[in-house]
Amino acid sequence: MENQLSFIVKLLLASALLSALIKYVAPYFPLPATDTTALVTVLLPTLIMAIALAWRFQAQKQT
Repeated sequence: MENQLSFIVKLLLASALLSALIKYVAPYFPLPATDTTALVTVLLPTLIMAIALAWRFQAQKQT
């Protein structure tokens, strides 16, 4: 139970940090409002997660 609680706390802290970065730091990096920017913004997290999971799968498959 304690392990799950610490994971949830870490997840909440990471989420709060990311939210603060988006709110306070992101406005200093103006991005053009184009279709390409929107597409990259939407698809990049999915692509990163797919790469991470594939990497983990390959590492698990080798052992």
